[in-house]
Order: sequence, then C-alpha cells, then structure tokens
Amino acid sequence: MAETMQTVGLGLRWEDTPVGMKFRTIGRTITEADITLFVGVTGMVEVLFTNLEYLEEESLFAGKRLCPGALVYSFAEGLLMQSVVQGVGLSFLGMDLNVAGPTFAGDTIHVECEVVESRATRKPGRGIVKTVNRVVNQRGETVMTYSPTRLVKGRDYSPKS
Repeated sequence: MAETMQTVGLGLRWEDTPVGMKFRTIGRTITEADITLFVGVTGMVEVLFTNLEYLEEESLFAGKRLCPGALVYSFAEGLLMQSVVQGVGLSFLGMDLNVAGPTFAGDTIHVECEVVESRATRKPGRGIVKTVNRVVNQRGETVMTYSPTRLVKGRDYSPKS
C-alpha cells in the first residue's frame, strides 16, 4: 500500500486570505542575464533595453542597465506563484498596474501584498481574491504597484462543481 504524503509549497485557498491580511515574499535580484533573456524571448528590443551606448548618451538613466516594467511585473508574479498562488489559482481576472519608478540590473525586489477583497462566488468551492501588491527594491522604494483580481480555489473545491 502506497503511503499518502502531504504536498508542501501549495498556495492559500481564498478562505485563508481574509481582507486586511498582509504578507511579503522573499527577494529576487534582477541580473543583466535576466534582462537580456527577457528582452530576447519577448521581442522587446527597445534601445532602452538593448543599447548601453544609447542609455549612456540619450536616456535618463546614464550608466545603469534599465529593466523593462514587464519583467518587474513578471518576476513579482513569479515570487507570488512560489508562495501563495501555487496550485490554487483558477483564473487571472484582471488588474490595474502603475510603474512608480525605474528598476535596474542588480536591484533586488520583493512583493508586499494586502488582501482587499476575499469572497465566495456563486459556484461552490471558488472565491474571488483581490490584492494590492507593492513591488519594493532593496532601498525600500516602491517601483511598481498593481492590483490583481484572481479566481481561487476554496477548501471544498471540485472541478465538477
């Protein structure tokens, strides 16, 4: 007979995220390689991200390798997937996003979240969770805020309901 083992690393069900709950993720340093790979795989070949001479002579960020906002958002979501969304997310329903400041190669970001809505849906075992997420760098500066709304599994979730 096979032994049943609990799976660790799974996210939080909607009932486990009450309005007002606050938490933060671990940090992640953004490297030059991250920027190069992200720009290449997405086709975001804007000179702000691909031309160091242009950055030095023409941009507002002389001497610093600028990071695309889309990469910052993607890494922030990755940090959340690893901690609270893994295995419980059913659908991403939308969001508002604001870039508050630049992020550069070598910056370390983490995400600070506050649950602002958490409620059951009409279908059993499902809930809507909305958070306000602040992406913060190693200097304590907020570089991005976004407010995703997600459809999340409940404790009594069944794909058949």
